[in-house]
Amino acid sequence: MADVEEAPIIEETLEDEVPEPIPVPFHSLLIAYAALSVMALIPIWFGSIRALEARKKRIKDKAEGKDLDEIEVISSKDAAKFPIMASITLFSIYICYKYFADKMYYVVTGYFFLLGIAAVTTILEPMIAPKLKFIFPGLCEDAEYKIVFTENKKSQLDLDFNRRSLIVLAFAGIVASFYLYNKHWLANNIIGLCFAIQGVQLLSLPNYKTGCMLLGGLFFYDVFWVFGTDVMVTVAKKFDAPIKLVFPQDIFDLSSRSSMLGLGDIVIPGILIALMLRLDDNLKSGSRKYFLTTFFAYIAGLVATIYVMHVWKHAQPALLYLVPACLGAPFVVALVSGEVSALFAYDEEEEEEEDDDEDEDGDKKKDE
Repeated sequence: MADVEEAPIIEETLEDEVPEPIPVPFHSLLIAYAALSVMALIPIWFGSIRALEARKKRIKDKAEGKDLDEIEVISSKDAAKFPIMASITLFSIYICYKYFADKMYYVVTGYFFLLGIAAVTTILEPMIAPKLKFIFPGLCEDAEYKIVFTENKKSQLDLDFNRRSLIVLAFAGIVASFYLYNKHWLANNIIGLCFAIQGVQLLSLPNYKTGCMLLGGLFFYDVFWVFGTDVMVTVAKKFDAPIKLVFPQDIFDLSSRSSMLGLGDIVIPGILIALMLRLDDNLKSGSRKYFLTTFFAYIAGLVATIYVMHVWKHAQPALLYLVPACLGAPFVVALVSGEVSALFAYDEEEEEEEDDDEDEDGDKKKDE
């Protein structure tokens, strides 16, 4: 009986001895918030520029009669379905982690390890590879290699690379291995930034109306899953993958909690901002009116998100603040400039369809 009576006393003593969490200094939180904000802007800026360059190249190749690669254009139907599909995916991940957490860890880690290598290589290769020739002149000679995968003597996949590409690939492998080894926040962010840049560059909104549908739907999606349930917050914390940017709340104490920002809060507004850059170029070459206005509106929305989160000490659906800012900014600019009709008339999807129709007519005439 004595042992039974002493146990609660020991537990109460231990509870009393546990120190309360030390509050994070405000200046440390400011560093974390600023770092997350800067990291969020990098993919939007560079992804938008790369998307514009890719479009210009596509138009040039089209004029020269070259074969064009397929592009990932989000149609109005895709935009309408996106919040539903995103909800199904989010809830499925939540269920999997709730009942199969141990098995999910290995599957997710291995999957993102391979994706991370591919993403880092794709983003860094054009930037780093050309400079390696001057850094390592003997090692990085202009030797080109090619691997061809065939099936029934027909080429299915061609891989062209050189020694510089292999060095970048090795660096990407080191970053992904570092992430695989201890899930360090720095490696996580390198991979996450590469994912985000690719997302902004490769996902394309054809027009402002489709952007309104997509961002409007995801506005309600984000609000519901953050405020209405614990699903979004639970997945964000348990889904240990580079689909979010993280930064320690106290950079001088790496054991402190981390602040985080999901890649969706970067890529979704980012593809609208990238569309505004292409709209600017279409209206007047070299113009950045819509792009910069929407870019700074995104910054304002991000600051509002961080401020409310800090004051209320509760996770916030970032799209609640980012969507009105990013959709409203270009409309206000168009209203002031008298270009509302131009804003709604710009449609890259119709341009693609017109080009395809012209190609079909040309092929018919050749056949005749």
